[in-house]
Amino acid sequence: MKHVLTIAGSDTCGGAGIQADIKTFSALGTYGMSVITAVTVQNTQGVFGCQDITPDIIKAQIDAIFTDIEVSAVKIGMVSQIETIKAISEKLRQYTVKNLVLDPVMISKSGFDLMKAEAKETLIKELIPLAYIITPNLPEAEVITGISVKNLNDMEKAAKIIYDMGAKNVLIKGGHMENEATDILFDGEKYTYLKGERIHTKNTHGTGCTLSSAIAANLAKGETVKQAVQNAKEYITDAIAHSLDIGKGVGPTNHFYALYQKAGMEAE
Repeated sequence: MKHVLTIAGSDTCGGAGIQADIKTFSALGTYGMSVITAVTVQNTQGVFGCQDITPDIIKAQIDAIFTDIEVSAVKIGMVSQIETIKAISEKLRQYTVKNLVLDPVMISKSGFDLMKAEAKETLIKELIPLAYIITPNLPEAEVITGISVKNLNDMEKAAKIIYDMGAKNVLIKGGHMENEATDILFDGEKYTYLKGERIHTKNTHGTGCTLSSAIAANLAKGETVKQAVQNAKEYITDAIAHSLDIGKGVGPTNHFYALYQKAGMEAE
């Protein structure tokens, strides 16, 4: 079994962040581990507060993993401040991390800023060059590139700009477009269009975290980037299709639907 590490924030209600990541790693047959960068106060109705973990503790968590356990892939999620990003970058360079999936989490669905504005340039300088693949949605791609990203042509331009920042592969997610949910994968030479079914449900809490974690798990198992992304997209589509109507707001996806189905359990 491959070991996959998430470096991200904690979500109180378990639908996003490290909780979603570890559920995804487990559902896809890998062993999940975590380095917590921040503790958020959130539920299905929104994010109401955040406490950052100190850089020294973040670095110590990373040391604890890499000095003891082989890591086959790393997913980075919420990294809210400059000091956090620098601490993570320092340690990942020290341990020569492979299969790094960077999910540039910036704004929650409820509009809460999960990354301080001044941290953007540090993310670009320190983490994007380490990324084997980066997975921004349209608003995140706009923040990173400084251009408007509204259609497929814009997505291609944004992918090229981010690739030139040092990422080995770029996946621009098209979930924010009005029509079909088409993602674009760029490897520096070829644009691959990944069309997906748009599922009409309000329960999409943690979809970005789950997709990037699924890509990391698939890469850890030896899949190519294209295979890892395609299989991750199938996984998240299934999880959204059978999402859980939990709480009063935006519910989570169903990370274990396929396993529940195999076990003959009620999955919804």
